[in-house]
Amino acid sequence: MKVLLVFAHPEPRSLNGALRDIAIKELEAQGHEVRVSDLYADGWKSEVDRDDFPSLAPDARLIAVAASKSAFDADTLTDDVKAEIEKLLWADTLILQFPLWWFSLPAILKGWVERVFAYGFAYGVGEHSDKRWGDRYGEGTLVGKRAMLIVTAGGWEEHYAPRGVNGAIDDLLFPINHGILYYPGYDVLPPFVAYRVDRLDESGFEANAERLRERMRTLGTTPPIPYRQQNGGDYLIPTMQLRPELGEAAATGLAMHLKDEAAAD
Repeated sequence: MKVLLVFAHPEPRSLNGALRDIAIKELEAQGHEVRVSDLYADGWKSEVDRDDFPSLAPDARLIAVAASKSAFDADTLTDDVKAEIEKLLWADTLILQFPLWWFSLPAILKGWVERVFAYGFAYGVGEHSDKRWGDRYGEGTLVGKRAMLIVTAGGWEEHYAPRGVNGAIDDLLFPINHGILYYPGYDVLPPFVAYRVDRLDESGFEANAERLRERMRTLGTTPPIPYRQQNGGDYLIPTMQLRPELGEAAATGLAMHLKDEAAAD
């Protein structure tokens, strides 16, 4: 398997750095080929601006989506973005690793997504019976590939439980798992999350390290999160509302976008 690990932490001696090294070592021990994009070490430019679209006329209004599509179609995206796209096409599996900062991605990793997931590459592509809605949420360029998150959090695991003060971790990571990874077609695996990372002692670290080794050993066999496909018949077109007969009648929220257990078995 070919694995791309995109690493977003400014300190190589951090817990994240140690977990990254453990993941890479285990993947290579299993015979996988690994590439790493170390965003801070590489000095990754996080913001989207006119410099991303050198072919855009100086007097043209910058509309990021349109400029992204034009640049991708004309092969005029910047070299750093092209290099990351090549890695994504090369990889069978994408791993995004980051600390959970303010309930989301670090800005540098969000910027990696915004610049690399170009319109025409990661979304808005392919053929479908109703092209207005595009090939997304389970379809697209990256369909058939796997993706997962390695996340560290300072809070207790109980804080990120369904009744925890921070909200359920699956809900917090839904915009990333579903909206960034599943959107362009990835089969998204359940995340690896390490909690209370600022207070880990040696035994706590080793317990997390062994959990991560096991996840890397089962990277190719772990069942993905059973999200519903946009164009699979579960949603009404064009409102994209879940069909009323699906899911529990009184249920709302993010879990509605998971297939019913009986249907997923």
